[in-house]
Amino acid sequence: MKRTTTWVIGGLFLALLLHIRSNTGLIAQAPGHDDFGLWSVVPAALTLVLCFWTREVISALFIGIAAGGIVSGQFNIIAAYLLPAVGTESYAQILLVYLWCLGGLIGLWSRTGGARYFARWAGERIVRGRRTAKLFGCFIGTVFHQGGTISTILAGSTVKPVSDQAGVSHEELSYIIDSTASPIAAVVPFNVWPAYVAGLVVGTIPLFATTDDAVSFFFKAILFNFYGILAVVFVYTFALEINPFVFGKMKRAMERVKATGELDAPGAKTMSSRELDELKIPEGYRTGNMDFVLPILTLIGVAVGGLVFTGRVPINEAFVLAVLVAMGVAMMKGMTLNDVMDGFVDGVKGVSLGAIILALAVTLGRVSSSLGTAGFLIRTTSEIIVPPLLPAILMAVCMVIAFSVGSSWGTYAVVFPIAMPLAHAVNPDPFFIILCFGAVVGGAVWGDQCSPISDTTILSSLSTGSDHMDHVATQMPMASLAAGIALVLYTVIAFLAF
Repeated sequence: MKRTTTWVIGGLFLALLLHIRSNTGLIAQAPGHDDFGLWSVVPAALTLVLCFWTREVISALFIGIAAGGIVSGQFNIIAAYLLPAVGTESYAQILLVYLWCLGGLIGLWSRTGGARYFARWAGERIVRGRRTAKLFGCFIGTVFHQGGTISTILAGSTVKPVSDQAGVSHEELSYIIDSTASPIAAVVPFNVWPAYVAGLVVGTIPLFATTDDAVSFFFKAILFNFYGILAVVFVYTFALEINPFVFGKMKRAMERVKATGELDAPGAKTMSSRELDELKIPEGYRTGNMDFVLPILTLIGVAVGGLVFTGRVPINEAFVLAVLVAMGVAMMKGMTLNDVMDGFVDGVKGVSLGAIILALAVTLGRVSSSLGTAGFLIRTTSEIIVPPLLPAILMAVCMVIAFSVGSSWGTYAVVFPIAMPLAHAVNPDPFFIILCFGAVVGGAVWGDQCSPISDTTILSSLSTGSDHMDHVATQMPMASLAAGIALVLYTVIAFLAF
């Protein structure tokens, strides 16, 4: 129904836009400028409005791209925008890391059972009560964060039996799993995030002349992703029960489970996660810690080693070697090549929808670039923006957008190609750029984490067996407090620095 609504509304708007272009001559490049004036923002704005209205991201992205084709007069949007966007080196890197390596690695773990085995093995040795159970949940969420939504399922469904036995409410557990998904991925980015963002910002300002420049900048900006850092600090202190900001429904959930042992609030409509517990381990295969530990150590070791010895993070090499190690371990332990490849292919299939969203998001970024969207916004707003307020403004905008569309990556696709040139025009100082960069990353993470329509929010509820809206209501106060502190930090630092 939502998708139908998107197409109906979008189709009507596209028809109106086509009529305007064909019959009025109003749509044209602004005299003396490399943009289409106010029309330059139509594709991005239309995409955002449809996402706000219908909560359907894929259709909204495609309609936004089509609107860009009408504004520019490039009606063959596949040849003009889609193929050039997905044919780039940066998008090929995203496919390699995200679709093949990351998805394949998760698929291999579904065959070997390595990740689940490691979690249960570690849980038996760590968990001694409520605090250690929650700390274990943080640990598993941190270790498993590389797989995005897939790892949210894996972490939640793995930790749930242990935390249930220890008397951890489902509201607490779902908050832990959600807060160790996107926030961890943004501040410990040994994953596809740097490559994806690099594909969006490369070439937008001199600092991002190459993809490697943009990837390196992502890592430099980690210390300035204040929301991501605070979210991680909040969840770990919450697990240790030393966080002073626990109040409202979350505090009542903790008091309830301690007093009555009830894992859910009265009347809660819990989301079952039993279907997520199924593995496809071949008969006779003996699962062990090597199935998980060796690939993960390879991934982290190559990534960190590259950063230490060469100054760059070899994301591609790290993931390719991790997959090869996982395959090698499985076959050395007796798994057939057919089973290994079946697991790899299943994992690739599992993230194919994400690859489609990425392709459309990168294409929309190319549309905005061709229409001069960033240039238009820069020349109309750069003179009226108070520079020290821009990082906080960008973070707040990303919070609203990501909360409304339920996607940090979709938000990045719309905001980053515009935000970086705008920040550079307002103040080209690299420190100012890094503040704005961190603000965009963190703001979108808050929206993705807190939005009730976000895939990670939904899957956190599903994998932990929580009532979805109870999870949203108990998580949002602490996450919002962390976001508020981050907004203040950006403003204070920007004013002091400039």
